[in-house]
Amino acid sequence: MTERIMEVMKDPTRIRNIATSSHVHHGKTTLTDNLMAGAGMIAEEMAGKAMVTWFDPEERKRELTVYGANVSMVHEFEGQDYLINLVDTPGHVDFGGDVTRAMRAVDGTIVLVDPVEGIMPQTETVFRQALREYVKPVLFINKVDRFIRELKLTPEQMQQRFEEVIRDINLLIQKYAPEEYKSKWLVNVQDGSVAFGSAFRRWAISVPYMKKTGITFKEIIDLTLQGKEDELAKKAPLHQVVLDMIIKHLPNPVEAQKYRIGKIWKGDLDSEVGRDMLTCNPNGQLAMIITKMVPDPHVGFVATGRIFSGKIFKGKDVQLLTLHKTEKLQQVVVYKGIQRIPVDEIPAGNVVGVIGIPDAFTGETVTDAGKVIEPFEEIKHLFEPVVTKSIEPKNPMELPKLVDTLKKLGREDPTLIVKINQETGEYLVSGLGELHLEIKVEHKLKDLGIDVEMSQPIVVYRETIFEKSPEIEGKSPNKHNKINIIVEPLEDSVYQAMLEGELPSEGEIKRKNIELFQKFKKFGMDYDEARNIQIMHNKSVLIDMTKGIQFLDEVIEMIKDAFVDVMDDGPLAREPCTKLKVILTDAELHEDPVHRGEGQIRPAVRWAIRQAMLSAGTQILEPKQIIRIDIPTELIGDAIREVENRRGQILDMKEERGASVITAKLPVSEMFGFDATLKSATSGRGFYSLIETTFERVPKELFESTVKAIRKRKGLPEEIPKPEV
Repeated sequence: MTERIMEVMKDPTRIRNIATSSHVHHGKTTLTDNLMAGAGMIAEEMAGKAMVTWFDPEERKRELTVYGANVSMVHEFEGQDYLINLVDTPGHVDFGGDVTRAMRAVDGTIVLVDPVEGIMPQTETVFRQALREYVKPVLFINKVDRFIRELKLTPEQMQQRFEEVIRDINLLIQKYAPEEYKSKWLVNVQDGSVAFGSAFRRWAISVPYMKKTGITFKEIIDLTLQGKEDELAKKAPLHQVVLDMIIKHLPNPVEAQKYRIGKIWKGDLDSEVGRDMLTCNPNGQLAMIITKMVPDPHVGFVATGRIFSGKIFKGKDVQLLTLHKTEKLQQVVVYKGIQRIPVDEIPAGNVVGVIGIPDAFTGETVTDAGKVIEPFEEIKHLFEPVVTKSIEPKNPMELPKLVDTLKKLGREDPTLIVKINQETGEYLVSGLGELHLEIKVEHKLKDLGIDVEMSQPIVVYRETIFEKSPEIEGKSPNKHNKINIIVEPLEDSVYQAMLEGELPSEGEIKRKNIELFQKFKKFGMDYDEARNIQIMHNKSVLIDMTKGIQFLDEVIEMIKDAFVDVMDDGPLAREPCTKLKVILTDAELHEDPVHRGEGQIRPAVRWAIRQAMLSAGTQILEPKQIIRIDIPTELIGDAIREVENRRGQILDMKEERGASVITAKLPVSEMFGFDATLKSATSGRGFYSLIETTFERVPKELFESTVKAIRKRKGLPEEIPKPEV
């Protein structure tokens, strides 16, 4: 197997980099097991039981994928070997960050749908993540045996249900796919970009396979009802049908990089490295992105990444762009299940493992030592962390170990945000949900023997304004420098475009980027303002509208730092700020550099921004989750009562195949324990899934108590700050 992998990975036209993606429990890991069995990596009878890619005990205990896992396998198609690099991704919304990162590494995805449940919220979320990264989909309708056995559907009824699923999937493709692929990427039963089957029972079928073998739907139903699924798995083996579909319908790296590079890398496509990436040139300059960091007890960290051009080999010196570090690669590996197979050299077009860059982080760009290229675009998850816990070691002696471990966990999973509150000395960890923090932080620390106290979940709010502020003059402590600031709300359309990833929301604009300025203008910002953006942070922008200010160039970095300080630490309750336009209108700076150092400029800017915000009437936004509740119709009253008791609002109710589906919006602060309460109110028959997270203004009557409670928790005076100007 290893020899075959090494042979095929040199020819990028015979490589397919793909990911599984679906709602939780729709069968991704069982499918992965089957594909590995088909490739001879595990015994056939163990497929669907071994769950080879569950390498963490928590995954087996909870029967769900927490960490995406990489598998490389060889499949013969039409007389030729093909290499399939597959990433099995999680389906639970709390671990969606792993899906986002996997999508950067792959060019195609196999979307699984359980036809009994249909298109669920997380199916839509992973679609958005995939299509935003220009990843092409194919569809596998799984668990068809449930249809036949449990629901006893006729072939006609089954066909009708399949048509509904395919139509719904194509509607999502038309909704989220890039403009030029909205029709090209639609899935179609006739051409074989849709397959049906049962991953657990190891069989699958597609129209081209039925034509080729003569097997019929009636035969499938009969064999299933007679309990002869082993026979069915021999006639229509799942791995054969699904891997054929992947090779035929998903692009190889040479095809995919032509249209993906312009989307995920904003450098000059006509430059040498740009052309190398567009052509997947193995002899070009190295351009690789790290999509995952996994701790390993023997070697520290193993980095997983995608090589877009050039090649890597043991002993090669590489440059980590953001970290400004040069490292020597100790080992380069391909994956075989959770095993790593060391190889001599790996060229462009492959998803690989690398040992020897322990300080790298997810999203880091790697190139040849001594070379500098434009880094890859930030890997941005759709949802923001909304649940926070404070954490402290029971034994103060373990504090350094805790800090070190938290930093490592943040590198492993960038959707875990670790912050130290300098004033209270507490450590805060934010994640996508309670389960996210429980598995990826609490259990990890326990496994490492670090005993910690974790607080009840804390909600992180946002601070913003809805009116334009007056111009505020900030003076430096020595009174020799003056900085004038106006703060106003960022345009709704610009903010929305940042949320959807159409516009960047983080980072500096280092050079004149006309295309980006035009884009800001298209979404509603004045062009003159757009071309003077200095830095973006927390979906807020700092704009320099001054003209000819002496020495400004020498202090602009300090002004940017002060802007970031306030965007992380608002004036009202020291919560992060969002959706703001901070405009530098004028400045007067001392001619002697000694009198305009960091200790003078930063406090002046911070004070001016905070006072401007308070003068405009700073408001608190609370995170809210839009959720879907699936429940038996007779229990609908219990669910509605539960939502309304938690300041929730019902957005929609409908009947779907004998059950009720409620769409509701609830404040995150009221969501803790909701799952358990819903289960107990409905005897375990109701469940919910997340559709979207939004931020909305806290109701007027709760404004004061909310601000005071946050300030009290942080050890600040409870009195609500008023403008001093």
